[in-house]
Amino acid sequence: VPALATELQFAQRLREHLEERQLLDRRYRLQEVPGGRVALPVLEEKLDQLRLPQEMPCRLIRIQDPVPSRAARRRTPAQKLRDELQRLLGESWSEELERDVPHAWQRHGDLVLLSEDSFRAAPWEKLGPALWETVASALGAQRLARRGRVLPDGMRSPNVTLLLGQDGWVEHVDNGIRYTFDVTKCMFSPGNITEKLRVASLPCSREVLVDLYAGIGYFTLPYLVHAAAAFAHACEWNSHAVEALRRNLALNGVQDRCHVHHGDNRQVSSANQPRSLQPHTASSSPPLSFQLELRDVADRVNLGLIPSSEEGWPVACRVLKKDTGGVLHIHHNVETLPAPAPRQAPVLQAERGSPEGAGSDGEVQRPTEDSGKETLGARIRPEWQRWAEATAARIQGLLAELHGQPWRTSILHIEAVKSYAPHVHHLVLDLECRPVLP
Repeated sequence: VPALATELQFAQRLREHLEERQLLDRRYRLQEVPGGRVALPVLEEKLDQLRLPQEMPCRLIRIQDPVPSRAARRRTPAQKLRDELQRLLGESWSEELERDVPHAWQRHGDLVLLSEDSFRAAPWEKLGPALWETVASALGAQRLARRGRVLPDGMRSPNVTLLLGQDGWVEHVDNGIRYTFDVTKCMFSPGNITEKLRVASLPCSREVLVDLYAGIGYFTLPYLVHAAAAFAHACEWNSHAVEALRRNLALNGVQDRCHVHHGDNRQVSSANQPRSLQPHTASSSPPLSFQLELRDVADRVNLGLIPSSEEGWPVACRVLKKDTGGVLHIHHNVETLPAPAPRQAPVLQAERGSPEGAGSDGEVQRPTEDSGKETLGARIRPEWQRWAEATAARIQGLLAELHGQPWRTSILHIEAVKSYAPHVHHLVLDLECRPVLP
């Protein structure tokens, strides 16, 4: 680091001189150097503006091991990133560019995944690779990627661009479970951590699980690793996710307790099924030849697809054990009406707006980082209860039609996972389904 070395008696005057001309590098401390002198770090990119003051003896040196200042040690990663970029741009820095600098990101090992609205202004493009190297250095990363909007391909495939580095495979650890995946090919939602923790605490020993939308193993792995499920059938149609799923099962040593079904689980054998139970296949579905042959095997079924897992309900009914039934975990996005303003202060409440929408960009399929009960509260809202009751009635009808006998469905729990755009919440319904004994 470049620095100006001077005698101790001149150090304060020299510091004021450098601060006045914005040449002092505040990242590092003033420190002693041989000869009874002290050195004040100066900014590398402003050396051409440096003019040594004649009234005080000093000379330019290089400090091999500069000591970080207290301010530098206190800086958050976001502040450090902003400061590094400001130094890189110099006089080109502006408020518009500062608004383009991200304040949050996802970290997966040595790779940082930036939000889609990061560094979109035209001046950033002129910096070329220097921009990404500076960002990576400031954030302590070796690789950088930037996500875009999820692709409308029926698989919710990510739209991620690798900015620095050659390989998108990363490893992420949640609750002692190792997940590896390619960020350019597979989704990973940190907002689902509360539900993964809840799943991990369920009593599933001696149970068989069917996970109809397994992905890379978001929920399959907590069921196997922590909830001690005896066996799992993991269904997934995205070939990239299937590759990651197989790796993750092996990484966590549970590959012998899971069978991976690669394909569209809606393509089931429809022989002897009532018409209402024959699955509907959307025109956007990929041409997969897979048919899910599972029937009468599951004690528990996970339907972790949003915004709706409704197309999987007939399949879930089919795989439940017909003699004993089991539990369905049904994910769904439910719209919640804004709470009415208090009578005593209707104008003030209107000015504040709905707390659920605070900080949201309005896009339904983009979860906020706030999740769980801290954001949503423990109260079960009327819209949630109505959705749960309607779902329970629908599942009860499907099961009765499939088996030709009455079934009972009971709402065990409604879990609020996270909030999306204003008034839209990701919920999970735990629904117990049992045949009615004669």
